Amino acid sequence: MEFNAPAGENLFDRAKIVGKSTPRIDGPLKVSGRAPYAAERHDVAANQAYGWIVGAGIAKGRIRSMDLSEARRAPGVLAIVAATEHEPVGSSDYNFAPLFGGREVSHYHQAIAVVVAETFEQARAAAGLIRTSYANGEGAFDLKKAAPGAPLASDRPSDSAKIGDFDAAFAAAPVKLDERYTTPDEAHAMMEPFATIAAWDGPKLTVWTSNQMIEWSRQALGSILKMDADDIRVDSPYIGGGFGGKLFVRSDAVMAALGAKAAKRPVKIAMQRPLMFNNATHRHATMQRLRIGAERDGRIVAIGHENWSGNITGEAGENATLQTPKLYSGANRLIANHIAQLDLPEGNAMRAPGELPGHLALEVAMDELAEKLGMDPVELRIVNDAQGMVPGEPDTKLSDRNLTRCLREGAAMFGWSKREARPGQSRKGRWLTGMGVAAGYRAAPTMKSGARVRLTDRGQLVVATDMTDIGTGTYTILAQTAAETMGLPLDAVRVELGDSAFPVSAGSGGQWGAASSTAGVYAACVALRRMIGEKLGFDADAATFDGGRAMLGGESWSIRDAGALTAEDSMSFGAFKKDYDVGTYAGHFAEVKVDAYTGETHITRMLAVCDAGRILNPLSARSQVIGGMVMAAGAALTEDLHVDKRFGFFANHDLAGYEVPVHADIPHQECVFLDTLDPVSTPLKAKGVGELGICGPGAAVANAIYNATGIRVRDYPLTLDKYLDRLPAIA
Repeated sequence: MEFNAPAGENLFDRAKIVGKSTPRIDGPLKVSGRAPYAAERHDVAANQAYGWIVGAGIAKGRIRSMDLSEARRAPGVLAIVAATEHEPVGSSDYNFAPLFGGREVSHYHQAIAVVVAETFEQARAAAGLIRTSYANGEGAFDLKKAAPGAPLASDRPSDSAKIGDFDAAFAAAPVKLDERYTTPDEAHAMMEPFATIAAWDGPKLTVWTSNQMIEWSRQALGSILKMDADDIRVDSPYIGGGFGGKLFVRSDAVMAALGAKAAKRPVKIAMQRPLMFNNATHRHATMQRLRIGAERDGRIVAIGHENWSGNITGEAGENATLQTPKLYSGANRLIANHIAQLDLPEGNAMRAPGELPGHLALEVAMDELAEKLGMDPVELRIVNDAQGMVPGEPDTKLSDRNLTRCLREGAAMFGWSKREARPGQSRKGRWLTGMGVAAGYRAAPTMKSGARVRLTDRGQLVVATDMTDIGTGTYTILAQTAAETMGLPLDAVRVELGDSAFPVSAGSGGQWGAASSTAGVYAACVALRRMIGEKLGFDADAATFDGGRAMLGGESWSIRDAGALTAEDSMSFGAFKKDYDVGTYAGHFAEVKVDAYTGETHITRMLAVCDAGRILNPLSARSQVIGGMVMAAGAALTEDLHVDKRFGFFANHDLAGYEVPVHADIPHQECVFLDTLDPVSTPLKAKGVGELGICGPGAAVANAIYNATGIRVRDYPLTLDKYLDRLPAIA
C-alpha cells in the first residue's frame, strides 16, 4: 500500500482503542522477569560458551605482538580469536570505526581479541593473561585544536546553507547577539549493555542480540563477515534501552560470531561496562557560534548558526544546526556545519542527534537576545514563529504546526506570569529560584514498514514484524492498531517482534518508528480485511469491522467464518510528502532552585506541551517524553565524557564517573499533548514523540538557572564549579 495523499476522515478518527491510554502489554513480562533479554536467552542454543572482548590499550597505532600462550593454557579456554592471527573483518554502510581491525588500532578499546571459555569467569581471567605490545601512533584527540581547520560537512544539503545576505543584515541589525556555546561528548549509558548469543548451523548464522534495527543489522553483519545476508538471522524481541546506540551492529555481535565459529559452539557475550563507553558509539562534542540580529520589536532579520564537531572518519558529525532553519523566521540566514577528523571512538546517533546540543545553544541564545531586547522570552519566540512556510523554502509547505499554542498554553499552565523577569531576584530562604523556557522542534520522518497478520480459526490475530521495542511500548501500539483496524478486542491480538524472519519494518529510531510501523500494520490489516471480504462475499473497503464482525448495508458477517487467513503488506510513502515539512513541536518549561551558599542546583518542576499529531497511546507517549526530559536534564547539568587528550580515551568510562540523573534529581514532571492531527504524516495522522521530549528541556533548565542566579554559563554541563565563584554575595 502507498500513502500517496493526505489522509481524509478514516476509522482512526472514530477510534475506540487507538489513542486511548493503554498499559503496556509487555509490562507484566518485564516486571516478572519473563521477558528474556539477549544475554538471558539460555534456551535458544544448547551448550553456550562465554566470550570476553579484549579492548586495545592504545588509541592510535599498531599491535606489534600478542602473547596468547598463557591465556590458551588457562582453565576452561576453548578458543581465542586475536587480531594478530585473524584478518580484519569487513565494513558496512552503518559503521564508521572498524569493529575488528587486525593489527591497526583506530581507537581506544577497539576489539583486538575475544576469549571463549566454559564460564564467564574463566573467559575474563584468561583475557587478563594476554600480553600485547603496541607501537603508538600520533592521534588527534582535541576538538578545540582540530576545529579551526575542519572542513564543511558534505553529508547532506542541510549541513550548510546561505539565504539572503546574512553578513550585511547582521551588521545593520539594531540589536545583535554573538555568542559561543560548547557541549561535551556524551554516552548512551543504557542499562542493558550490548549483548549477543551467536550460533552457526553450517554456513548459516543466528544472532540473538540487543538491536534497534533488524534489517540494517542483518545487512551490516553480512558485509562485515563477508557472507550472504540471507544466511543470517537476527532476533531481538526485547531491548533494555538503546537511545540510538543500538541502531547499528557493534563488536559484541561480530566477536560472538567469530568466537562461535572458532569454538564450534554457541557463544554469549555481554560487553563489559568500560567498553560500553570507549568501544561503542557516543554523542559527539560540539562547539557552536550563534549570531542573531533583530529589530527593536524582536523580529529576527539575520540568524547564523555555525557548528563544529569531530568523528573518527571526519564525516557524519553532530549537526547541531538541524533545528535552526525550522524554528524561527528571518530572511537572511547562515548555516554551517564543520566536521574534524578525531581519533576518538566512533561518534554516531544518540537520541535526537544534532538537535539535543543544537537546542542547548539556540534556545539559550534566544533567551539572551530577549534580555538584550527587554522582551519576554516566550513572546520573542512567538513573534518569530515560522508559521505558514519553512524559512528560505518557499515551495515547502508546513503540514501542521502549533508551536505558538505550545508556548502560550504552556506558559499559562506553568504560571509563567509569576516569573521575576530580572534575574537573581527571586529567593526562598537560602534558595535562589528561577524559571526558564525553550521551544522544541524535531523532524517527523517516515520509512517504509511492513507486517504480516494471521487470523486464526478461533478469531485470534497474530501480528509479526521485525519492528523492535526499545522500551517505547511498540508491542502495545501495534496491537492497538491491529485491533482497531480489524474490529477486535485488544486481548484477541498477539504481537511478535524483532525477528529478521518477519517482514521488514522501519525499526526503532529517529522518531520514525511508531508512526511508520503502525502504518505498516494498518496496511497488512487492510489486506486481510479484503481477503475476508472476498471469501465471505462483501466489499471490505466499504464495510465496518467491529466486535469481531464486518457490517455493511444492514448485513453482518463474523470474521471467524473466513477461517484461517494470512496477509502481508507494507506501507510506503508517496512523493507528495516531499512538498511538506513534517515536524513535531514543543514548549518546554523548567523551574529550578540554586543554593545561594553552595551553588547546588535542583530542578523543582518541568513541563512539556507537545504538538505531535495523533498520540497513539498517551500513557506510553508520556513516558517517552518525560524520559527525554530527564536525559535533557542530564545533558544540561551532569553528563560529560572527559577526554584524556594525552592518550585519547574517555577517562570516566563507568557509571560511577559518568553521572546520569536519578529519581531524586527530577521531582515533578508534567506532559501535555495538544489535540492535533497531521494528515500528511501517515493514515493514522500520528508523528511520534520519542525524540521531541529531549529537544529543548535542557535549555529551559539552563535559562532557569540564569533567571535564578543572573549567571550565564555557556559551556555544558552547567556544573557548579563553573559558577560557584560568581554567585551573588551572601551578605
